[in-house]
Amino acid sequence: MQRTVPSQFGDLTLSATDGVIVGLSWGVAPHQDASDLLDEAARQLVAYDAGELKAFDLPLRIFGTAFKREVCAAMSDIPFGETVTYGDIAKALGVPAQAVGQACGGNPIPVIIPCHRVLGAKGLTGFSGAGGVETKVALLRHEGAGGFLI
Repeated sequence: MQRTVPSQFGDLTLSATDGVIVGLSWGVAPHQDASDLLDEAARQLVAYDAGELKAFDLPLRIFGTAFKREVCAAMSDIPFGETVTYGDIAKALGVPAQAVGQACGGNPIPVIIPCHRVLGAKGLTGFSGAGGVETKVALLRHEGAGGFLI
């Protein structure tokens, strides 16, 4: 099941299965499904986009390795408007920063799992969403976390 939500960051398509959100991607879904979960997820994305929501509360499922799930959990713990480095997460998990970077790049539910809040040791790094680093900057500015750019 999928639903597209227009936002200032582009069209965001939610994907859900078995009562959980499993993906968020940029672009328009070929069909717009209806369900209580997609309705709630769309409502929360609209509220986030409007600056009225700082933390998502949705059932999520990350497919992949236990490590990928650990990194996604660590990213989910980063508060709205704050940033951490790949090295910070790596230190907490006892793994190399490069591995954390790769897991962040494979985040299947960006925005909701805020990989945009993770920076390199020297500042901005890539972003897997449409628009790349420019979208990452827009998300961080939206959250008031753009001070590092000055």
